[in-house]
Amino acid sequence: MASSLTLPKLPVFDAIAGHDPQSTAVVHCLTGRTFRYGGLLPDVCRVRDRIYAAARKSDIRGERVAFLVENSYDYVVTFLAILAARAIALPLSPPFPAPELQYILSQSGASLLLHTPRYAEKTKEVLSTPSPPPSPRQKPELKPPPTVLELPKHLGADPGSSYETVSLSDDAGDAEGAGLMLYTSGTTDRPKGVLLPESAVTAQCRSLIEAWKYTTADRLLHVLPLHHIHGTINALLTPLFAGSSIEFLFPFNADSVWRRLATPFLDSPHANGVNGTRGSANGTDIKHRTNGLLHHHAAPEQPESRVTADMPREKITFFTAVPTVYARLLSSHAQLQQSSPALAEAARTAVSPAHMRVSISGSAALPTPLGRAWRELSRGTVLLERYGMTEVGMALSCGLDPADRIDGSVGWPLPGVEARLVDLDTGEVIPEDTEADGDGAGGRERAGEIQLRGPTVFREYWNNPSATAREFVAADPSDSNQGRWFRTGDVAVRRRAPAGAGAGTGRSGPWASGGTVWFVLGRQSADIIKTGGEKVSALEVERELLSLPEVAEAAVLAVPSGKWGQKVGAVVVLSASQRDRGWRPMDMRRALRGRLASYKVPQVLRVVDRIERNAMGKINKKELVRKVFVDDFSGDEM
Repeated sequence: MASSLTLPKLPVFDAIAGHDPQSTAVVHCLTGRTFRYGGLLPDVCRVRDRIYAAARKSDIRGERVAFLVENSYDYVVTFLAILAARAIALPLSPPFPAPELQYILSQSGASLLLHTPRYAEKTKEVLSTPSPPPSPRQKPELKPPPTVLELPKHLGADPGSSYETVSLSDDAGDAEGAGLMLYTSGTTDRPKGVLLPESAVTAQCRSLIEAWKYTTADRLLHVLPLHHIHGTINALLTPLFAGSSIEFLFPFNADSVWRRLATPFLDSPHANGVNGTRGSANGTDIKHRTNGLLHHHAAPEQPESRVTADMPREKITFFTAVPTVYARLLSSHAQLQQSSPALAEAARTAVSPAHMRVSISGSAALPTPLGRAWRELSRGTVLLERYGMTEVGMALSCGLDPADRIDGSVGWPLPGVEARLVDLDTGEVIPEDTEADGDGAGGRERAGEIQLRGPTVFREYWNNPSATAREFVAADPSDSNQGRWFRTGDVAVRRRAPAGAGAGTGRSGPWASGGTVWFVLGRQSADIIKTGGEKVSALEVERELLSLPEVAEAAVLAVPSGKWGQKVGAVVVLSASQRDRGWRPMDMRRALRGRLASYKVPQVLRVVDRIERNAMGKINKKELVRKVFVDDFSGDEM
């Protein structure tokens, strides 16, 4: 059995060992419980030894270890302990239904299932759910049910406590078998297990540290799920590499986020009618429980809840979220201005460029009106857009310098990432000097599939060699690199940055240089609509719809058509001011006239009360088109 005070010398452990042991690693926002870097590796050692004991062996290299743990210090320790055992960490999402979690356990062949006391009943439910039949395209891996291990809660040590010393081994094969497995969202196909070896995880973190400059002075407010690449790599593992502080406030609640952001900028938690008692303005204690977490906040649509006196008072410097989070924050702040002006003003100060070092939007396209509204609210913060996916982490990004953030663009390939565009029809690599001006004019614009390679790219789809083979392309024999390219399935164009913007001068780093920037048009399978011989980007049409005052939400879909091949269809949620009046197809076409070429204007329209999205704000368009447009599949009305 390995020594409880020894860990393999993985880069993440080497980095953590070098941080100030008294500096803050993790904070639980709602309870104030704080955990220091000095206690992290000893706790990892102890949980790693529990894993070995449950497995009844001290070598589980490459085995998949699943875990159901809330967003907390316990998640951090569990994740790192699995890496310390040189196994593959497989985080599960607690809100997922039991059959979906059982599918992941079965498909991955997980040998262990770890959980905290909060998810003891969920674990029993999952294990009592029958395993799904294997896919005929995949070779079944018959394994017994996973061994279950309940992990105790970590309570944290007092400030100034001394910590045990953990040594790091120097064995050459320390990283062998260690890794992370995340399952795709399944918006275009059945979820697939994406195997990211430890080397890819480390490369992704180092790339982001170089590009986004995480430091020990950063404090990141974490409001994201931890079974996606965004929350796991961008907002958790990379800050740990850098020695930043991570403050968990999950599940996301807009009112709670504003209260937390504002707290450091109030003269006192009790000032200006903002007191330290939990509850509503009339003194009634309003509580909300989600996934076992107890939150005190105002009733829905009444953002008059008070700042709690025990919320941390250190300012947040780093925030990364999905567009729907920013949209909900904007809506909540508008209500906050009416109920608590002092709190609303402190919140604006908190997200201003003077205090929030970087605010990032990703995992879905950022609508122009949303970015503009956030810039106005924050008095100048331009949201940083980037592009990534489960298989590659982050691949493209705008720069930290405001001049290197261009509306609608995802910037340049990140450090360590090679990117190219491949013509959708001919399969030819599109030369880098083929681009148009920032408005799409001035050159022959060619759209192509984004293909990527480099150390950040995943190794394989687990137990699915046919899918893996389909998504990789061998390098051209004349290519000196010889590395294979990953076919992302996403379509983009390269355009010259708008004149006078000052983008691409290298102020954000040498990686963000050159006047040509990338614009993602969408998924080839769901967002590129082929209608009457023309290609239409659903994301472009959505951006124009969302810029209209009548539209609150929009999804643009490919509707099957015998005459056109596909028709452009729009599903919209109307803004509150428009709902009583309604919106007809002719109203939509009139509003879009002059904004879009005629073939891009949606031919069919449906107005709905809500559009379903997953935890990262993405829409399953294949499912939505079947639900909403089934009666239009063979009709060609205009």
